[in-house]
Amino acid sequence: MAIEITNQNFEREVLQSDVPVLLDFWASWCGPCRMLSPVVEEISNEYFSKIKVGKVNVDEQSELAQKFGIMSIPTLMVFKNGRHIDTKIGVRPKNEILSMLGI
Repeated sequence: MAIEITNQNFEREVLQSDVPVLLDFWASWCGPCRMLSPVVEEISNEYFSKIKVGKVNVDEQSELAQKFGIMSIPTLMVFKNGRHIDTKIGVRPKNEILSMLGI
């Protein structure tokens, strides 16, 4: 299950994570975000022991969206060992998201 990432828990949940983290920057009004959400949840459920999946609501967490220069949503970002390693913008197929994670 994906966890809600906020400015308050970002460092602990993402930067200090001992597993790769997939972040989904989204908003409730975003149609493509709603299309991608089931795929992200499926990945979260299938690979919960290998990765962490976080969702960042850009309306509620505008500071995080600004920090990472999010201009379009959905945006997917992968972090490993506290470092940002990949970004993809737009709806992506499951296999491409898994490839971003090295799975």
